[in-house]
Amino acid sequence: MTENKQIFETMPIGKALAYLAIPTIISQLITMIYNLADTFFIGQTNDPNKIAAATAAFNLVFLMNALSNLFGVGGGSLISRLLGVGKEDEAKKVCALSFYGTIAVTLLYSLIIFIFMDPILRFLGALDDTIAYATNYTIWVAIFGSLPCTISMTMAHLLRSEGYTRHASIGLGFGGLLNIALDPLLMFVILPSGNEVMGAAIATLFSNVCSCIYFSIVFYRLRNKAIVTINPSLLPSSLKHLPSILAVGFPSALGSALACASSILMNNLSSNYGVIPLAAVGIVKKIDMLPTNVGMGLCQGMMPLVAYNYSSKNYKRMRAASKYARTSGIIFAIICVLTFELLSEQIVWIFIKDEETIALGKNFLRICCLATPLMIINFQMSYTFQAMGKGPESLLLSSLRQGIINIPLLFIMNYLFGLYGIVWTQLLSDSITSVISFSLYHVTYKKLNNAIAKEK
Repeated sequence: MTENKQIFETMPIGKALAYLAIPTIISQLITMIYNLADTFFIGQTNDPNKIAAATAAFNLVFLMNALSNLFGVGGGSLISRLLGVGKEDEAKKVCALSFYGTIAVTLLYSLIIFIFMDPILRFLGALDDTIAYATNYTIWVAIFGSLPCTISMTMAHLLRSEGYTRHASIGLGFGGLLNIALDPLLMFVILPSGNEVMGAAIATLFSNVCSCIYFSIVFYRLRNKAIVTINPSLLPSSLKHLPSILAVGFPSALGSALACASSILMNNLSSNYGVIPLAAVGIVKKIDMLPTNVGMGLCQGMMPLVAYNYSSKNYKRMRAASKYARTSGIIFAIICVLTFELLSEQIVWIFIKDEETIALGKNFLRICCLATPLMIINFQMSYTFQAMGKGPESLLLSSLRQGIINIPLLFIMNYLFGLYGIVWTQLLSDSITSVISFSLYHVTYKKLNNAIAKEK
């Protein structure tokens, strides 16, 4: 930990946040690009059925993100807090528990998907015309590919918790770039015509396996100078940390799962209006991944800095890091809104040349992008609570944004305003959540201000 200690304790806030966040943002963008690549290359077939199938099945990838957050975010937050008070041996135990915990829950997830694949895919929005494509994608990505995917993401979280952000970003970025290169090769060269969805899925599987191998090598090389470890002998004594890991990891996982649930519901409601509206919604959600991934990358870079300084009671530095991250996120969100409003038609055209899909997609994008600033603010506040180990507050915010508020609103807005009501829902949900978030944030920071005053 000594080589990274200055990042957490003495490095200027802007520089420290940049050091931790920029590599994370880059890896998130590369991950986003390879997710977009699937949609882009499948879109070159100009077949809305294939895009709709990938849109439905891709929700299972979002659920894998939730599984990795359970132990990756929960374990990473606890590791940073333990390092902040000098408990490196305990941090090693948390690292090992997080690794093997991820394997256990992922294997269970894959088994469930395998047994109930057809009803699950139909629930996700797959129709008779798209179920075969969706099944092919699911087999390769969510069954064969789930374990290397979740292990890679969890190991990346654990590396970030100790300040090894670049190692984490290289691993995820390498997998993303490899996926982009393999997509057209498998889809249009190696596999016969008509198998484009399966080709995209196999490319994703192979790239995740390569990322997992990279992270395993990094863990091995850092074994003598860092706390990152997968030593199974630490498991018996590490179980005492499970409640602390889940206190933070469960809200993060729930937030991702509820976001997936909202996406599933949005797909189901959109599919009632036909394949083309579903394809348009799928494309817009992929485009919306740009501000989402940048916001998450910024928050993930901020998280170990906030967690470390919170546990070491350096509240001024913790608060400064949080504020700096929030301001940076808002500026980027405003840039995204302006770009999407002005260039919506051209951006949707990149993914598909079908005129009817473009006409709907450009309108959907102009609506959805309005929620971007509020979304990033809500992310930042939720991640700050996770970094502080405040599970109840984080759980409340995670439940509100995509669950308690968003899901009922989807039904109401669909009933009242139809297809466009569905698209407006996220803005309304983020607006309501931000009011509650700011109120909760104010109460928490008021307590911190009192603690800072006592230190003077």
